[in-house]
Amino acid sequence: MSAMDIAYIPSPSTGVIHLGPIPLRGYAFCIIIGVFVAVWLGNRRWIARGGKPGTVADIAVWAVPFGLVGGRLYHVITDYQLYFGEGRDWVDAFKIWEGGLGIWGAIALGAVGAWIGCRLRGIPLPAWADALAPGIALAQACGRWGNWFNQELYGRATDLPWALEISAGPNRDAGTYHPTFLYESLWCIGVALLVIWADRRFTLGHGRAFALYVAAYCVGRGWIEYMRVDEAHHILGVRLNVWTSIVVFVLAVVYLVLSAKLRPGRETVVEPVTSGAEGDDAEAPAKAADGPKAPVLTKDTEAETKDEAKAEAQAKAEAKAPEPGKL
Repeated sequence: MSAMDIAYIPSPSTGVIHLGPIPLRGYAFCIIIGVFVAVWLGNRRWIARGGKPGTVADIAVWAVPFGLVGGRLYHVITDYQLYFGEGRDWVDAFKIWEGGLGIWGAIALGAVGAWIGCRLRGIPLPAWADALAPGIALAQACGRWGNWFNQELYGRATDLPWALEISAGPNRDAGTYHPTFLYESLWCIGVALLVIWADRRFTLGHGRAFALYVAAYCVGRGWIEYMRVDEAHHILGVRLNVWTSIVVFVLAVVYLVLSAKLRPGRETVVEPVTSGAEGDDAEAPAKAADGPKAPVLTKDTEAETKDEAKAEAQAKAEAKAPEPGKL
């Protein structure tokens, strides 16, 4: 047996670890880690742009649930035969922990949730999306390892040293295959680094960093999708997700070009100053700059001032007058 015959990436024997009665599912764990990474990095980038700590997390409370629902809907709609075909149980469509999230639906519906959160906070959605863009790519890099736990979404059979070992199971044969989950995870890390670099180099704003993330991801998703062997719908002999990648890539590039022409530069203000105590503090320097104000005179103080002036004038006149007998 050669080294080539034993070199491969093993798959976990199970995607669930039980802590007593509590099941910890690898797929869900990877998704949760991805969300935390995205919020952490997004928060740092948001603060660097002049935003307030915690804003990214507050809006993520809206975006993440919407994104999960959107991702699941896209998967169920585009792979409906897995849940509504002959011999299938439609209840499985709700078992999100078993895998099956479409990034296209997650981003689309997640953007709706983010828009709601941004409206409530009074901040521009494109600026928030720019701050979060590389974090989303890293979240996808983490989430793809959930496919490894579930032994799904692998590529064609191969005997390469980094081949992925798949055990026999429902609708799959044992063997070694291209680890497309790993390819996409590494690609997403590269996309995150590209967006961070381009954002610093070209000062991207008004949603262009997010558009760059979308375009770069689509390039990788297109060629990786060609390698997958899982069941999928085809249009003109090409997998549906390849067509989706092409269309979304074109839209992202068009947005990049038009946005750079119509709205060059970056937003100067990404989060308005809130009212309340912070508003009072903001007004304090302006009040101090006005300096001490003149006292307000009343009738009594005016009379006292006139009497003091008369007494002072009389004292000066007496001091100038000659003494008696000295002329």
